[in-house]
Amino acid sequence: MKRALALLTALALTLLLATACGGAPEKSDAADFTKLPQSENVQSNAQGGDYRAMWFSYLEWSGLNTADEASFTQGVAAVMKNCKALGLNTVIVQVRPFGDAIYPSKYFPWSHLLTGTQGQAPSYDPLAIFVQQAHEQGLRIEAWINPYRVKMSEATPSQLAHENAAVAHPDWVKEAAGGLYFDPANSEVRQYICDGVEEVLRAYEVDGVQFDDYFYPVTDESFDAEEYSAQGNGMSLGDWRRSNVNALVQQVYEMVQRVEQETGRSLVFGISPQGNNDNNYNTQYSDVALWLSTPGYVDYVMPQVYWGYDFTLQSGSDRFAFENIVSEWMAMPRDAAVQLYFGLGAYRVGAGDESSTPSQEWQSGSNLARMAKTLDEKGAGGYALYRYDSLYRAGEYQALAAAECEALRQYHAQRSA
Repeated sequence: MKRALALLTALALTLLLATACGGAPEKSDAADFTKLPQSENVQSNAQGGDYRAMWFSYLEWSGLNTADEASFTQGVAAVMKNCKALGLNTVIVQVRPFGDAIYPSKYFPWSHLLTGTQGQAPSYDPLAIFVQQAHEQGLRIEAWINPYRVKMSEATPSQLAHENAAVAHPDWVKEAAGGLYFDPANSEVRQYICDGVEEVLRAYEVDGVQFDDYFYPVTDESFDAEEYSAQGNGMSLGDWRRSNVNALVQQVYEMVQRVEQETGRSLVFGISPQGNNDNNYNTQYSDVALWLSTPGYVDYVMPQVYWGYDFTLQSGSDRFAFENIVSEWMAMPRDAAVQLYFGLGAYRVGAGDESSTPSQEWQSGSNLARMAKTLDEKGAGGYALYRYDSLYRAGEYQALAAAECEALRQYHAQRSA
């Protein structure tokens, strides 16, 4: 029944909308969300103004023509124009998904996303094009990096280049969950990751760097039993693993601060962890509460709260319902220099969030705008949308995605009026 209603709603919206997400409808269901919140507790981010971002992941590359520079530039320009028209001010582009790079690097091989083969160079510099096109639209651009992941599975990527650090330094990596990951306990790995981030900051006019929620890939004690035995120093396994992640985060933050001072640019380093902070602490071994409350780790934290207002677990718990989990994060101790943003699940539009409680909110055509308004009311610093294709290449849900875009445009326009 939910799917049937969604399809009926989408059909009605298709008649309403002249084009996809880039087009403007004759009227909108989002009128209730263009009214500005009355909260006086809205804080600005470190760059001035609020943070409104779009994630552009490695999954989006299938929608870009990478055959030549002109075609690639045209595709990236269209992406940036859409983000600008939506009222956003930041794009977060995945530049290292698998121990690789979408730019020429002395540390990492070329990504297979460009030519189909890791290590094979294209005839142009994709990241330079992303930076240029973002800035031409007045958008900030952050480089999104997966610090530890080398292979997600046997097939992704299918082969590693001979210059990949996992091949050159097999002692730096560990197999886990069908994939391959850099060892968080290895100090040489930490320096390598940090050097790679610095390379991006110095070679490109990016405005910041973001790590996502991939830290330790497993909880299995055998993953690093030998290293723990040698380095644990009486700490519990969990505390020791968290100390390894903290060491990397602190090292990267200090380097970003140094580059900022030396170049005179305004740079940020942020992390987007899972929305469930219990998972962050106990399974990813990322001490997000420490990063939020203590100077010297990050400029911002952006938990991925990909649940709707009506979301409930099978147990009946509504802890992760949107307003509840946002309030939980907002109540955590936070240093004044650390911003708190929220990741919103645009990919839920039409498909739903698998809530145990039936709800039509993801078929409303205005749920994301409603969430943006709620975040304003609660004093959050901003948000990012996961992900671009979910709004601009949404397949059977394109009409709903178009309505969501229009509702967001109207809300952003009203806020800035």
